[in-house]
Amino acid sequence: MTNREKFTQSFLAKVPKDAINQFLSKDKTPISVLFLSLTVGILAGIVGTYFEKAVHFVSETRTEWLISEIGNLLPLWLAAFIISAALAFVGYYLVHRFAPEAAGSGIPEIEGAMDGIRPVRWWRVIPVKFFGGMGALGSGMVLGREGPTVQMGGAIGRMISDVFRVKSEDTRHSLLASGAAGGLAAAFNAPLAGIMFVVEEMRPQFRYSLISIRAVIISAVSANIVFRLINGQEAVITMPEYDAPELKALGLFLFLGMLFGIFGVIFNRLITLSQDIFVRIHQNQRKRYLITGSLLGGFFGLTLLYIPELTGGGINFIPDVTNGNYSATVLLLLFIGRIFTTVVCFGSGAPGGIFAPMLALGTLFGYAFGLIAKSIFPELDIEPGMFAIAGMGALFCATVRAPITGILLVIEMTGNYNLILPLIITGLGAVIFAQMFGGQPIYSQLLNRTLKNEKLRQQDLPQQE
Repeated sequence: MTNREKFTQSFLAKVPKDAINQFLSKDKTPISVLFLSLTVGILAGIVGTYFEKAVHFVSETRTEWLISEIGNLLPLWLAAFIISAALAFVGYYLVHRFAPEAAGSGIPEIEGAMDGIRPVRWWRVIPVKFFGGMGALGSGMVLGREGPTVQMGGAIGRMISDVFRVKSEDTRHSLLASGAAGGLAAAFNAPLAGIMFVVEEMRPQFRYSLISIRAVIISAVSANIVFRLINGQEAVITMPEYDAPELKALGLFLFLGMLFGIFGVIFNRLITLSQDIFVRIHQNQRKRYLITGSLLGGFFGLTLLYIPELTGGGINFIPDVTNGNYSATVLLLLFIGRIFTTVVCFGSGAPGGIFAPMLALGTLFGYAFGLIAKSIFPELDIEPGMFAIAGMGALFCATVRAPITGILLVIEMTGNYNLILPLIITGLGAVIFAQMFGGQPIYSQLLNRTLKNEKLRQQDLPQQE
């Protein structure tokens, strides 16, 4: 027997007999949580990635119908109106008939579930959000796919908890958070942003622990790997990569952030105001709700024909802006127009998110700001596209109030890692000024509004009876 073997044998003889068993028994729960979070991430990646492909397929099919068959039978404008109205009708009907909690972004629902105040009925949310989102986004409405993927990811986390009969509330909470992170990572090919979104934006609800943060990371990474296996590893937004700006130009980025901080407060209030207006219009009656939604979808079908820049989520529109295809005046007009279309679409209760439309708004105003700044300060070696990227992050910071997430999201989506300093400065300015003007995070506002409406509805039920 060697000296090493003798030492090992004598050491093990001093260890309590059940020490190893105790260690393994304590380690089983974390390993099982990590395995389940891996499963959640893979499923969230599959659902999120194919949701994007499904929306793209519907959009392409709608265009082919207009060009080939229906366009030959009806006037082009009428065919566009009918097709988009029908697609929107599908989205609104599925939501109102089967899963009202699938309306809008869905992120506040996940935050409420993490706080234990909202249920997660995954068996109806996942199909309704998937197919309803296909209809609403495919109609040309100004909505993003990130909200649906986060809600579907969270629902998948709860589904895995139920399927495997997870009893621990902490574990169920971790899987719910993991699904949300995986959903965002799959929506934008942004794993770091997916992780930070849960840790930072959902910080009031997220139960931070070593196990939960590991679960979130594993889910986001696995969901992103699935996305890249299917879609490739390129950044979601194709645009130039810029060098770091001169230090003398950093003050302009701070000023841009201040402007976005003020606008972010106004934008959030416009969203809730739009929601209240639509509630007054349809009064939660299915017939009114479907007619309103279908007419809205038809309107965007027409807009898609004549002013396509005002339709869609805006991710595909961002490269056109940053390539310098528009003047500052046109960009500002499009910015105003897309404020209206974004507020109307999201406020209507259609199953879609607001991330992508906000990024488009930030790009429009940021690039216009860059063009104006370049004309006023020609001595500074600046590119307008730098301000477009900074604007994307600034509006996200001002409205969602999650600056680290916004910075990481923009960097991962565009690949512009050299702009991290101006992004931090712009985001910081946006957050500070949004707080100064009394703004609240958009998802907190939406969750509070949902809870308030739910309480009022329950109070009205005894009176109706």
